[in-house]
Amino acid sequence: MPLIDINKPEMIKFLVETYEKTARLRMRWNTHNADKLRFAATLNREEKGYEDIDVTKATMELGLPGLKRDSITDARNRRLKHVMDGNIPGIESLQKGHSIVEVDLGNPKDDPKLARPDTDLSIDPIMRPVNPKQKKIIYKGRPYFGREVYLTNRCKAQLPEDRYYFAETSSWAYGWRLKDSSLKSRGPQHGRVWRLSREISRTGPAPDPAHYQKPRKDPGVC
Repeated sequence: MPLIDINKPEMIKFLVETYEKTARLRMRWNTHNADKLRFAATLNREEKGYEDIDVTKATMELGLPGLKRDSITDARNRRLKHVMDGNIPGIESLQKGHSIVEVDLGNPKDDPKLARPDTDLSIDPIMRPVNPKQKKIIYKGRPYFGREVYLTNRCKAQLPEDRYYFAETSSWAYGWRLKDSSLKSRGPQHGRVWRLSREISRTGPAPDPAHYQKPRKDPGVC
């Protein structure tokens, strides 16, 4: 939004009238609420003579019972000696109980990358190993083999959980590892895909004319 030009005479007149109107409204409000303002500004109770140091002192006194209680509770810990030769977790303890093998998501026999020592902090593999039968598809000739056939068998025929250890994209959150569920999924009982394809292939929003429809069994009626 462009800035207004305050040098124009009509704009100066408009601003002056606006300021005067605002001042009159404020004066009217102060006059109308004069009694309330006078009552709020008058101290009707007896002064206690408190200062800032008194407020701080009262706040500190409220916390003294808690300090006494904590001191009694921590008396036993203060008498304990410091552990000098304890077992401090190191690098070899970072992956304990959290690796892909320990959570039963992979087997080192199937994927040699998972057979690593505890001191190895490299990133876990993202994808599962490729089936040797699928690898052979790449090195054979087309059209029944080759790169396109390999990608079809690898990506379209296999579920994401058969190719990856974890859900790498947010779109996989729905339907991830459905085989682990006791409720088995099944396809739709009605032709929703066919209905969607028919609606998309139409030429426009209006329905097709009657003569576009397929003829019935009776040859005399179209």
